[in-house]
Amino acid sequence: MTAEIELRGARVRYGPLEALHGVHLPLPAGTVTVLLGRNGSGRTTALRALAGTVPLSSGQVLRHGYDITRTPAHDRARHGLCSVPDLRAVHPTLTVAENLELAARGGDFAPALTLYPALLPLLPRRAGTLSGGEQRMVALSRAALSDARVVLVDEPSLGMSPPVAAATYTMLLSLAARSAAVVIAEQGLPPGLDGRTPVVVPVVVHQLRRGSVVFSGEPAELTAG
Repeated sequence: MTAEIELRGARVRYGPLEALHGVHLPLPAGTVTVLLGRNGSGRTTALRALAGTVPLSSGQVLRHGYDITRTPAHDRARHGLCSVPDLRAVHPTLTVAENLELAARGGDFAPALTLYPALLPLLPRRAGTLSGGEQRMVALSRAALSDARVVLVDEPSLGMSPPVAAATYTMLLSLAARSAAVVIAEQGLPPGLDGRTPVVVPVVVHQLRRGSVVFSGEPAELTAG
């Protein structure tokens, strides 16, 4: 399966500490890839390396086989990469409506309100005044409204109720069904992506521990033990 985007031999350092130790991650289109691990495992750093918000100390980021290691984050975004980090994922001084307008092509953000009806009464509020779960809905709307070919999301359901989280994962699966490479970082396999129920697209798991990949395979293989 051809990778839409890929880390190859990626190493990332934060000062004297190395957070990724030569990680290789091929991330194919039409697939939901789960980067699984505890805090400090390297999963968030891997997403940041793909997005271009942290530099590699060695190794490569490849897009369709071309080296984009030195391509700035804003250029990666212009070429179809949507990144939703776990923190500071909204424009806090703008209203919810303004945040959604920025995310939507042509300013039509109606699909976001279909996905997250709870945002409707919040449209005039400044995004920085919302709760964590409400901000998460605004941030995830960026992925829902985009036509990105690569979607990177760190802990999609952070602060969300179970029904809203379920709607979010359904949305991410639908993006992969439209041939996007969807990559999510999680501490544990979320319901619906754990191999116990059928899904419309392939789901691949890479488990990270202390900056290295220790398992790669299907969710059912990981949960079987």
